[in-house]
Amino acid sequence: MGPRVQLPPEIQLAQRLAGNEQVTRDRAVRKLRKYIVARTQRAEGGFTHDELLKVWKGLFYCMWMQDKPLLQEELGRTISQLVHAFQTTEAQHLFLQTFWQTMNREWPGIDRLRLDKFYMLMRMVLREALTALRTQGWDERQTEQLLELLTTEILHPDSEAPNGVKSHFIEIFLEELTKVGAHELTADQNLRLIEPFCTIAAQTQDSLVLHNIAQGIFETIVEQAPLAIEELMNELEEEELSEEEALSEEEAQEPGVLSRESPKGSVCRAQRPLDKQAEDDDEDSASPVLQFDYKAVADRLFEMASRQDTPPQNRKRLYKVVRKLQALAEGLFPEADIPEEAYRNPRGGRRVRMKKRLSGSQLQGKTGRHAKEALGSDLSPGSTRKRRRRRAGGDPAVPRERPGGHGGRGAPRRQRRPRVGAKAKMAGCQEPKAKRKRTPEGQK
Repeated sequence: MGPRVQLPPEIQLAQRLAGNEQVTRDRAVRKLRKYIVARTQRAEGGFTHDELLKVWKGLFYCMWMQDKPLLQEELGRTISQLVHAFQTTEAQHLFLQTFWQTMNREWPGIDRLRLDKFYMLMRMVLREALTALRTQGWDERQTEQLLELLTTEILHPDSEAPNGVKSHFIEIFLEELTKVGAHELTADQNLRLIEPFCTIAAQTQDSLVLHNIAQGIFETIVEQAPLAIEELMNELEEEELSEEEALSEEEAQEPGVLSRESPKGSVCRAQRPLDKQAEDDDEDSASPVLQFDYKAVADRLFEMASRQDTPPQNRKRLYKVVRKLQALAEGLFPEADIPEEAYRNPRGGRRVRMKKRLSGSQLQGKTGRHAKEALGSDLSPGSTRKRRRRRAGGDPAVPRERPGGHGGRGAPRRQRRPRVGAKAKMAGCQEPKAKRKRTPEGQK
């Protein structure tokens, strides 16, 4: 026998990651993490594109073989956190690029029973990619590289991403961005993060991609506008309260000023922690919302939609969103009465639909034809004809007479056809025998 060929470590790890035994797979995942850390720490180290594709193929089938939802979630979290094991930003981006390429290649072979686990894996990998961006302080250059990577591999028309991958990515992008950076990102940074969606929405020829971006990105921003403004007002109130508390503490520290706090053991002092705990519960129950400059978003979207190379259907769809954003920038909310539950839990229950509703005072001020349109006139075609008759001087109760016959508005009368007997007489033929009438048996 010849000497045994030693396989590269990436292929060995990929084979163990796709093993049948769960113990073998778990051990391979731990070894892979140590191998990534050790290899990327060296200056001459690093992975090539083909090596990471082999690693991701093993990780894909490691997830494929995993059963039970809780274990799948744990494994997905472990796999997605491998991005933090890479010591350089370039290696992290290459790891993310090969992940999306693997998902695009393997997506047609995933059966419907395994779709949920890979949906979850895509969500977790996107979250960890944004978390890595947050640890770098939302650096503009790193943000630009990540957005270019996601656009090239998923959103761009020339990418090999299937519709399922594109739709799911568009659906989860704002959700994961909210979880990671809602408390840190400014309105300008959020506009920069959604700019690729503006570009693709104006250029794409795929109506499904256009619909998903309009609904999953822009309509979501419009629907969350009241929640974002409410959160901004709460933050301003908290800042004012913190300033007042700081001033009160300074006054209390000055000599000759009585402290406003109640003596120890009093009822007011005992109730204060409960009130503070209730406020904390309210803050925890309200989910964070991304802040946007609606005028800046509308201007950017209008700029992309008004180009000459924008398809007409894209321009028409985007202009609707622009009008909504411009109304929000002017302080006009499409729906005046927003349920209180929406402020406390924007994710739960029914989603607040932003529709313009005319109030009663607005309807009373309208007259003429415009008032009919605003009131949603229920005039039927029959009633319209009756009014026309009254204007002409006719009585709707009396039927009109036809010029050449009886009155009535029914269907035209049928012309009588000559009998068979008449035709026979005219032709000189024998008339057919008349049918004999049947009489009751008692009258015979």
